[in-house]
Amino acid sequence: MSKPLCVLVGAPGAGKSTVGQLLAQAYGVPFRDTDADVEATAGKPISEIFIDEGEPHFRAMETAAVAAALAEHSGVLALGGGAVLAEDNRALLAGHTVVYLSVDLSDAVSRVGLGQGRPLLNFNPRATLRFLLDQRRPLYEQVATHTVVTDGRTPEEITAELVELLKG
Repeated sequence: MSKPLCVLVGAPGAGKSTVGQLLAQAYGVPFRDTDADVEATAGKPISEIFIDEGEPHFRAMETAAVAAALAEHSGVLALGGGAVLAEDNRALLAGHTVVYLSVDLSDAVSRVGLGQGRPLLNFNPRATLRFLLDQRRPLYEQVATHTVVTDGRTPEEITAELVELLKG
């Protein structure tokens, strides 16, 4: 059983995929994203899973993907923004190095755009994102070993901070 080098959590637009890929390159390890795992299993985009089967079905698939990735993956792992909502996922993260990529509303909105391909942001993206940030922030903080503020910073700057953090 392997263990991820680190697990990235945070809201949509925090930079989990972008920073995760850069961090994986810096360490010469693979990058894995549980959202991509869910899409591969389902054979369709997350937005279609939401439409066809509903959010509860997606969340069940997500929990299975998180459990599998935590058990199998030794590189950098990014979790979907809502993965921390499930108590099972939060419990699975115990004992792992979890980095919360914190992002404020204005940066998240500018990075995410108007929610293309993000089913929870299809209606009133700014208000929805504000709600998601407020709802999930305490959960991200609960599971985090480290918190890195991403606001106004480039992916390269954030990655450099993570490399330093993970040395410790």
